[in-house]
Amino acid sequence: MDINIKIGDRIKELRKAKDLSQEALANIAEVDRTYMTKVETGKRNVTVKILDKIIIALGTDFMTFFNDNNFKK
Repeated sequence: MDINIKIGDRIKELRKAKDLSQEALANIAEVDRTYMTKVETGKRNVTVKILDKIIIALGTDFMTFFNDNNFKK
């Protein structure tokens, strides 16, 4: 599976667990909603800087974010 899809799936999983819409998460992370949609669907390469903003907006950290079975394959 492509890394962009893995990252997008993980963001979507954590976003839904927080009961946030894409728009709400985008607002908290200070990124455009359409960009967030493309990141979640794996259609956009996310920079480390933007990924950091998204991870913080999700209330987590890089270690927890990447400590998922999808990244261990």
